[in-house]
Amino acid sequence: MDTPSLAALAAVLACVALMGFAIQRGGTCTVAAVEEVLRQRSARRLRAMGEAALWVAGGLVLAQAAGWTGVMPAPHPVGAHTVLGAALLGLGAWINGACVFGAIARLGSGQWAQAAVPAGFYLGCLAAGLLAPQPVATASAPSNLLPQAPLAAGFVLFAAWRVAQGLRGGWPAVAARVWAPHAATAIIGVCFLLSWLLAGAWAYTDLLAALARRMAQHPALPLALLAALLGGALVGGWTAGRLKSQRPTPAQWLRSLAGGGLMALGSLLIPGSNDGLVLVGLPLLHPHAWLAFGVMCAVIAAAMRLAQALKAPVLRGEELQ
Repeated sequence: MDTPSLAALAAVLACVALMGFAIQRGGTCTVAAVEEVLRQRSARRLRAMGEAALWVAGGLVLAQAAGWTGVMPAPHPVGAHTVLGAALLGLGAWINGACVFGAIARLGSGQWAQAAVPAGFYLGCLAAGLLAPQPVATASAPSNLLPQAPLAAGFVLFAAWRVAQGLRGGWPAVAARVWAPHAATAIIGVCFLLSWLLAGAWAYTDLLAALARRMAQHPALPLALLAALLGGALVGGWTAGRLKSQRPTPAQWLRSLAGGGLMALGSLLIPGSNDGLVLVGLPLLHPHAWLAFGVMCAVIAAAMRLAQALKAPVLRGEELQ
């Protein structure tokens, strides 16, 4: 991650805090998205997540054409480890009842057991590092990552159409529409894009993994971004009337801790966790990210179906909007 200037740092923190705020209103939890498909036969949340990735991809194309982007994450090889990692990621998210995105939103709603997710993620990365050192990911230059001209033109038209739609009906309608779930999820993508352009690609799970492997160079900025993300989620939960302190049971602590640990092991195998896959891998058209996200969704769906068939308690994704 690049070290931004003071003005850029303030802008990055503001973007990340707004992203945390929008997480409370958007549909970013993969567990909730899969449950919506199974129970309501609706892909509304999945479409919103796809559009968030589209905003990141389109913005990167424009920035790349203008020469604003620096070194970007490189794609990783696709293999059995990708599928196994995605399966562990999906299983961990199902056990916890929320993916790493959903955990932040639920924390912002006062579900304090979700604090065990980052703790479990850190411990999982720590255990994996002790058993088998993880290779350092390489990076590639951005010049050949995305076809510029056709995508740039298409994205400009799409963005203009979306903005025109959002401005219909006067200010009261716009104010209400901007925090609708689909629009809020797009705001998450735009905020992530702006923070990427100002300070480099980041994901809070990458920070936890780097800290566990003692590879986090200058961790102050990523830690500040994590604090801004959590702070924005708490403010978002409070303003939405969802911030209600819930005292967790030991079983909830254990589920979240175990879920975080499994998601950590899966993210190291892929490599990449849910937040990195959706907002980094999918926009950059990395094959391993698309495969991993598909397998993750399939495993969550299979776990829900199996639990229903066995008449076991289903760990449901929290309704976030």
